[in-house]
Amino acid sequence: MQSVPRWALLSSGCAPAVLIAGWTIAALLEGPAYDPATQPISALAASGAAGFWVMTAALAALGVCHMITALGLRPAALPGRVALGAGGVAAFVVALLPPPSSGGSLRHGSAVVVGFTLLAVWPVLAADRRGAAPWGLRPMPSFTATALMFVSAAWFMMEMHYDGADGAAERLVTALQSFWPFVVVASCLRRPREAEEPSR
Repeated sequence: MQSVPRWALLSSGCAPAVLIAGWTIAALLEGPAYDPATQPISALAASGAAGFWVMTAALAALGVCHMITALGLRPAALPGRVALGAGGVAAFVVALLPPPSSGGSLRHGSAVVVGFTLLAVWPVLAADRRGAAPWGLRPMPSFTATALMFVSAAWFMMEMHYDGADGAAERLVTALQSFWPFVVVASCLRRPREAEEPSR
């Protein structure tokens, strides 16, 4: 099995860090008028928002992190690596297509949907079914991760429909999607050490 370079741990670990730091700082710049529990992340990246530049930079950095991680995640199946990298490209496109300050944007919304779908299915597409894979690339954890992402996305859609806590739901699904590559990379880096121990 091919090894994962240690720089992939940095890129995958930076993904959730820059995303969460981005929406936290942007919300602080926006002030008390912004409610993170009920308002979406895209409101922070909207044209004219006080934290627009922070959220835009965070989304762009998130995309770059995913693209770098996809390059280094060599033990993963190729379709999964392609989906993760393409999800990173979609996140970068989302940063380049901010929504307007009021109303919706078809281009922004389409990029978000494409990015979510790619980042939700990549765990299943990257799974190694040969039986000796690192934990994060085994079928059951991979399927569970994808299922959790779709369930949390369904919750987000429901909250949007009822004008509820869609901000909290969106943060859950995006946090899951940004954190899972780190879990997979960490499990791949741990696997060689576990293989070395019996031989000592």
